[in-house]
Amino acid sequence: MSDLFAGDTRVAPAESKSSRSRGRAQEQRERKRRRRRSIWVLIVAILMVVGAGYVVVELMGGMFQGGTDGADSGVEDYTGVGHGSAEVVIEPGDTGADMAATLVSAGVVATEKAFNEAFAANPQAASIQPGTYNLLLELPASDAVVALLNPSSRVSFALTIPEGLTRDQIATKISEKMALPIEEVTAAIADPAAIGLPAEANGNVEGWLYPATYTIEPDASAASVLSQMTAQTVAVLTEKGVPQDQWATVLNKASMVEREARLPEDRPKVARAIENRLAKEMPLAVDSSVAYGLGKPGTGLSTADTQDASNPYNTYKHLGLPPTPIASPGAASIDAVLAPAEGDWLFWVTVNLDSGETLFATTYDDHQANVELLRAWQAENSK
Repeated sequence: MSDLFAGDTRVAPAESKSSRSRGRAQEQRERKRRRRRSIWVLIVAILMVVGAGYVVVELMGGMFQGGTDGADSGVEDYTGVGHGSAEVVIEPGDTGADMAATLVSAGVVATEKAFNEAFAANPQAASIQPGTYNLLLELPASDAVVALLNPSSRVSFALTIPEGLTRDQIATKISEKMALPIEEVTAAIADPAAIGLPAEANGNVEGWLYPATYTIEPDASAASVLSQMTAQTVAVLTEKGVPQDQWATVLNKASMVEREARLPEDRPKVARAIENRLAKEMPLAVDSSVAYGLGKPGTGLSTADTQDASNPYNTYKHLGLPPTPIASPGAASIDAVLAPAEGDWLFWVTVNLDSGETLFATTYDDHQANVELLRAWQAENSK
């Protein structure tokens, strides 16, 4: 029995030592696992901090770097040279304050206050034209005013239609200036509703395309440009107090004045001669009308042309006004029709085709004498 108990006392210490070894190993493994978890937690935390910092910089970077919202960042006016680009539209009638709001919204200037002060300080600022401009972002307000005054900043362009052009000549100018196919322009002309042509025109645009300079935006269509022209004609007639039922008649007479009179002082006289002939029920005998119907220059008419009754615009053979205007008259010709000069003239002829000198007569014999002066000028200048 003593051996049995002695054997038991030898085994017990061995089991206790093994148990302690296993415990220490397990603790070491646990510590390693905890260290690994701590490292991963630290890595994740660092990544989260870095990510959050990136988001803050992206969202608020403009505040630190002078972003486009200058008012919100406390920047009253930018001081750099600008960067990038912004397309802004200055509308007709915009005031300096209107421009300021547009430029702040586009990120061009920092605050409306800065632009308004720069606008007031520049004596040329009031001449800023409506249109579309390509400007740098974050400009000092004074530089923004200068940029708006610089024609090279404008994306839009000017289209000038001189007085006295016909519908076809105007269509060609629009096609060339806007780089549009002529077919697109003529198609728009043939659609009265699309261009806002008044009912008084009876579907014919001739004479209703007002001669002026128009601002054309980059995305403008032929129809939109033609609409501006017809609207301007209506605006001019309305402003001058022409009754609506007289619009077509006034434009018809004014178109002949436009083509027949070269000098401003002659327009009211030609208008009076036309009225005198109409009152006497005489043929108007207007060469420019005959030529319009034939599609040729007025100076190239022959006797056969003036005797051709098949031409509806032959005012030698048909009494009264031609069927439509023969060109687009300007304000001076319209004014001449509305207020003709006082006189009893029935005839007129331009005796110097270079200077535009025109002579007026009340009798046919006097007129023939004036015609001889024209013939003499032509003979002398044909050499």
